[in-house]
Amino acid sequence: MINTVQLALADPVYAAAVRDALTRSGPWHVVTVQQPDTRQRGVLVLDEDALAHMPMPVPDPERVVLVTRKDPQHFSVAWDAGIVSVVSVDDPPNTVLLAIMAAALRVSKTQAATVGGISPTAPGNLAPISPEEQQPSPKRFKTE
Repeated sequence: MINTVQLALADPVYAAAVRDALTRSGPWHVVTVQQPDTRQRGVLVLDEDALAHMPMPVPDPERVVLVTRKDPQHFSVAWDAGIVSVVSVDDPPNTVLLAIMAAALRVSKTQAATVGGISPTAPGNLAPISPEEQQPSPKRFKTE
């Protein structure tokens, strides 16, 4: 399965390094964008500028990787947006690649959960369990 990654990074050199790391590591469809399209599936790799133009709250924040400066203000913006993958602009592209892989795993888990998780049975087809059918077992206490 090919995962889509939208790169919205203002630094073209850093964006090219992340793109190269992705293309060397596996089947990634990498798209460089000015502003990510949240309607598209996949991982969104953003810098502070791109995040500032995103709608708040960020839709599906588990799929976002934020590349930012080591500054408490930027971390608090990520925290408030619900973003769990935050890397520094000083981190090497391989570190960003690990964050992207983790976000892709989270995306695939949430997509699997929306289609029923492990079971192909729709949630509405489950057999009801009524309280009358559940008989509590008698409790026995050990006395000495």
